[in-house]
Amino acid sequence: MTILQRTLTYAADSGDVEVPVSVGAPCRGERDWSCAYEIGWPGEPRRGFGHGVDATQATLLALKAIGTDLYTSDYHRSGRLRWLEPGDGDGYPVPKVIGHLLIGGDAADEG
Repeated sequence: MTILQRTLTYAADSGDVEVPVSVGAPCRGERDWSCAYEIGWPGEPRRGFGHGVDATQATLLALKAIGTDLYTSDYHRSGRLRWLEPGDGDGYPVPKVIGHLLIGGDAADEG
């Protein structure tokens, strides 16, 4: 079950392409929790998980994994990926070790 969803836009040479991002409900495992996510890259969806000791930590780690996948992607490096305005960031957190990659409002929010 999807609990969070956002649509980013990639400005391809042939026109704008939607890049849906979704986060599933956290699920309890035997020892920890997991939270699935998916980034609908054109032609190559990326699926992953955040894992934590409780549902909150699993969800937060899934959001940071999304931010990492977005900010380290060729789509982001091209400068053509946007959420609201070009150059304003994607609205997802990242681990501190790659905080230097943040742009626009994302960078301002971390300051």
